[in-house]
Amino acid sequence: MENQEEELYGKIFDEIPLISEEHLDLILYSMSNEEALYFLIHACKSAYHRGVFSIGESEILSKAIRILSKKDTQTTE
Repeated sequence: MENQEEELYGKIFDEIPLISEEHLDLILYSMSNEEALYFLIHACKSAYHRGVFSIGESEILSKAIRILSKKDTQTTE
């Protein structure tokens, strides 16, 4: 496991593994609507953990993520 982390190019939003610069290009050029939503949710969660948002902004984003996550889960079922 430790060896795998050393091989990573980095992590997107402190959570999503990035293998190489080519992997980043692949993500950017082939992103679907579902993947875009996935990245937006992780970006918001990452920013929250970094203390970027006020309490009110965090509440709004939390609610928006729950709503979008429910809709996304319901459409894939």
